[in-house]
Amino acid sequence: MPSYLPPATQPVRGVVWALHLALPMLGLWLLLAQPGVNVMWQHNPSHFWMILAVAGVNVALGLLISEASRRRQDARLLLVSLVFLTCAGFFLLHGLATPKVILPVGSLGFDIGQMVGLTIASGFAFVSALPLGERAANAVLTGQHVMRGALLGFLVLWGLASLIPGLTPLSEPPLGGHVEWLTWLSVPGLLLYGAAAVMMFLLHRKRPSAILISLITAYALLAEAMVAGMSQLNWHLSWWLWHVLLTLAFGFVAYSAYLQFRREGSSAGLFDSVALAATVARIRADYDRALEELVQHVRRGEPLAAARLAGKFQLTESQAAVLDQAGRALAAERELSERLAALVDVSTQTRVGLPETELLATALERLRQAYGDVRIGLVADGQVGIGSRAYRFDDALPVRSEQRIAYPLTVKGHLAGVLEVPLGRTAQDEALAATLAGQLSISLENARLYQELNTLFRQYMSPDVANALLADPAQAALGGELRQLTALFADLKGFTTFSERVTPGEIVEMLNRYHTAAVPCILANGGTIVQFVGDALLALFNAPATQNDHAAAACRAALAMQEAAGLIAGEATGDVAWPTFRVGVNTGPALVGNIGSPELRGFNAMGDCVNVAARLQALAEPGTVVIGATTLAGLGRGAEAEHLGKLSLKGKDERVDAYLLSSMP
Repeated sequence: MPSYLPPATQPVRGVVWALHLALPMLGLWLLLAQPGVNVMWQHNPSHFWMILAVAGVNVALGLLISEASRRRQDARLLLVSLVFLTCAGFFLLHGLATPKVILPVGSLGFDIGQMVGLTIASGFAFVSALPLGERAANAVLTGQHVMRGALLGFLVLWGLASLIPGLTPLSEPPLGGHVEWLTWLSVPGLLLYGAAAVMMFLLHRKRPSAILISLITAYALLAEAMVAGMSQLNWHLSWWLWHVLLTLAFGFVAYSAYLQFRREGSSAGLFDSVALAATVARIRADYDRALEELVQHVRRGEPLAAARLAGKFQLTESQAAVLDQAGRALAAERELSERLAALVDVSTQTRVGLPETELLATALERLRQAYGDVRIGLVADGQVGIGSRAYRFDDALPVRSEQRIAYPLTVKGHLAGVLEVPLGRTAQDEALAATLAGQLSISLENARLYQELNTLFRQYMSPDVANALLADPAQAALGGELRQLTALFADLKGFTTFSERVTPGEIVEMLNRYHTAAVPCILANGGTIVQFVGDALLALFNAPATQNDHAAAACRAALAMQEAAGLIAGEATGDVAWPTFRVGVNTGPALVGNIGSPELRGFNAMGDCVNVAARLQALAEPGTVVIGATTLAGLGRGAEAEHLGKLSLKGKDERVDAYLLSSMP
């Protein structure tokens, strides 16, 4: 039979294992059913040496498991060790009570001593199989010296009482015949061993282990031994079967431990699989920390990294060598993973719009976490270098040194800089460095190209339009869509008169100062300026960028414009008074899009909504904001506006409600 029970997904082997356990009971039944077969054979030396050997095996197992309990501070291992030590003590006393060893004939102690020892051990076995919590486990560990002392004291008293002739009835010859109470003495042990075997089997299903299944088998065989002992037919074959079951139970555990020792080469972790769940979790955490420590030692290039941990975990020299190789492989894999992750992060962080200096600083900060001392140098005065190291690249080939490799950074096919990467321990270092240099070259080229486009676009169109075109150039195609928006029209009242009285330079200065104050007011409220025509400007809200409160945003921008323009007008110097803004705002549907020709186009809006905004602006007094009824409806409560009545506007058949806006909440 194999020394382990496969997982529950392989029920055939489980059935075979159960049949092996059932065979001794079948043999016992046949012996008891056929008294002629169940012959008597008394051979005192064979019995003595068999029991002495089993006791020795139990002592060895008990001490090994006790040491594991001490090292792991585990209550379950302590209780299992007491199972073996209890059995060992009573087996030794049972062997010494063999007729003609100390006593001339059999005794009551000889008949019941082994059963008493097995029953006491069954209590330890049952408690060991329980899922002990933290408090119960601590109580067991705290009381371990008391339990060991009590057990030793009981064994000494039992030995004196059963081996000194005439001292107690235990050293006297047995009563003879079948004793009913001896049968009932076996029942508690039978039940406790059976329950312990079942609970250990449930643990094995969660945590398969050869040692666990050997312990389950031992508990099951001990339960069968309790059954075999009920017959009380000393020296008959059924009685010898009892002793064989005991030998098999403990021999099976010893053999499994031996096989495990041969596989692992060390006894340090033989019984870890039997320990409580909290202990197993703590052991795994220790191993994880140790492996991480090993990886860090290897990555720092420290020699004999595994040897540092061999003493802590009681590893053999060969295990330490294997661990060292595994640590080096894991360190190389960890380093490769970190470098790949850094490469991905650099590609995702170099988004459009990031300035070149910020781009390189962000990339370097991330790369140094994975690669070490990465450095970047840009071309200056036709030369490229880092510190005192100057570089010349032939055919874009890298420059290698003992500890680093340098790759050129290019922009539009021309040398733009150099990337220095320290070499690690993986075979992919150079390939990763080449990929990284290519990625940084692309990012650098994109950053410079974006800067050029940013200068070109943003100084000639609204930021929203520029961003949309940079993100999706297809949006520059001719065409449009009908959209609900708010149009803001503004011009300078008195501009013509002012222009006739001042020089062109003063006109440009005045326009620039007014627009410098007005444009931020519009942009800050999410508006898009689509036209500057002389002294007038047109701004749209809710196009192209979507705004839920576009009417309110436009009105806030208009009032802010008037406030800023008032400050500019108050600061004006000269003999001619500066003109003053008047603003019209209207909300409604309009056709928005790229309007023009394939050769020249612009983003604009057309429709009655825009026309009405222009007409309201024309009717407004200097320094005021006039809005339409639809715009007022979109402001909600809190806006202060005076109804100007129904006004007749150029190009409109019906009169239009107009309102003088004075404040916004």
